[in-house]
Amino acid sequence: MRWYALLLCLPALAQTSLDTAKELDVDAAQQWIDSGLDLRAGDSLQFTSTGTLTIPNNKNNKNPGPDGAPRGFRDLLKSYPLNEAGQGALIGRIGSSDAAVPFLIGATRQFQAPRAGRLFLSINKSTSDAPDGSFHVTVSFVTRGPENPAAANYQLPEITVAMVDRIPRRVTDAQGNAGDNTNFMVIGPEQKVLQTFEAAGWVQVDREKRDAVIHTIVATLTKQAYVELPMSELTLFGRVQDYGLAHAVPIQVVAQRHHLRLWKAPFQADGQEVWVGAATHDIGFDRDNRNNGITHKIDPNVDDERDFVSNSLNETGLVAKISYVIPTQASKEARTATGATFHSDGRMLIIHLIPAAAVAK
Repeated sequence: MRWYALLLCLPALAQTSLDTAKELDVDAAQQWIDSGLDLRAGDSLQFTSTGTLTIPNNKNNKNPGPDGAPRGFRDLLKSYPLNEAGQGALIGRIGSSDAAVPFLIGATRQFQAPRAGRLFLSINKSTSDAPDGSFHVTVSFVTRGPENPAAANYQLPEITVAMVDRIPRRVTDAQGNAGDNTNFMVIGPEQKVLQTFEAAGWVQVDREKRDAVIHTIVATLTKQAYVELPMSELTLFGRVQDYGLAHAVPIQVVAQRHHLRLWKAPFQADGQEVWVGAATHDIGFDRDNRNNGITHKIDPNVDDERDFVSNSLNETGLVAKISYVIPTQASKEARTATGATFHSDGRMLIIHLIPAAAVAK
């Protein structure tokens, strides 16, 4: 009888856990604040926020609420965690990794967690901003994802050493000079690949100078920072990149940014499209040994950028598997087309996206 009574109480207990809300204050002077909430993939959260901040020298709104103050033209010269949100807006992210993509919370927001992880909250501000005040935030669970989801074992195509060996180890410039390593592969259809990069905070760069001029004007008129600065075209499989993507801090975009190039491979893996990438991190300027001009200087430890790509995509919850393959002739020490040295362990990062028809083995 006691067991029967306990079973009858279980639905009520589960409902109580959903109804229980977490309240906390987010101080504008702090950085990322640990909410103490561990989210499950699929959790649906309801945020409600109140309070105002004081932002010195903000002529648009000196006392914004959780939605933030309108962006002014001066803000184009500032770097914000969430560039498309207002100054001082309440934002969140899942996980403490620098690759975690922030999302806007504002005064009210219902949000579904794409992956499991700890919830952090903060204020959308630059390093030069000095807002004062705090927001009182209430977080409640609308629904909860599975507590202990079984590890998905998707039917994924195998990427072999022979397959990786079909990919040139280096890309080339217009003159045929060998350049960056090809250091990662993404397995999945084109639109899914692009959607995953977009969810991870990467943006497609402008390909033409004309597009860049137009995009700059639009960004200025809408008071948003321009991060789609074009990148040079390099060649793989006999053609220039299909896509150029950047993950940049707006104020540093000219000198510093994470960037990569993508090519669709001329072969498939068990009927799945294969995309090959070359990723490097611009960290400043350097002399171009080809013409004594000025060019970007890359971080010589190119594996760090390969790992940044891995971490940023994995944060989206759209990745089924991450692994590495060592090519037969790994590129470990080399020079870019402009003459700068770089080094690597030579491994190729393999990123399998979750299939559209996610079928477990």
